[in-house]
Amino acid sequence: MDHDIERRHEERLGYRWPVWFGETFAASMTQGLMADISSDAIAFECGPGDQCPYEGQHLTIRFGIPRFEGDDPTATVSMTRTGHVCRIDKIADTVWRVAVMFEIPLPLRPAEVSTLSDLCSSRTQT
Repeated sequence: MDHDIERRHEERLGYRWPVWFGETFAASMTQGLMADISSDAIAFECGPGDQCPYEGQHLTIRFGIPRFEGDDPTATVSMTRTGHVCRIDKIADTVWRVAVMFEIPLPLRPAEVSTLSDLCSSRTQT
């Protein structure tokens, strides 16, 4: 029997792109690697060192999400959000996945924008 409860109310966009995080921008920022993102949360990976966040910590996060337009696959829109760490999972000996809930949601749903872009590009190719 599956005991996992799906709490997500929105599909997440799986996306591997650098993120920078810290308690404030005035403090030094640490680099992580985005795992996925929705309009109200982000998950990223980091090492278990001193700079790895702890549950409940308030963070400022700077990241990019894909633009899904044009021919440049690296085109992104840069965003900054603050939020709190709601979960940390050890996924390997040297890798932790950190989930952060945004204080202010993004103005879009990244997975839906991706799907819409895919649909539009497939229509122009047929």
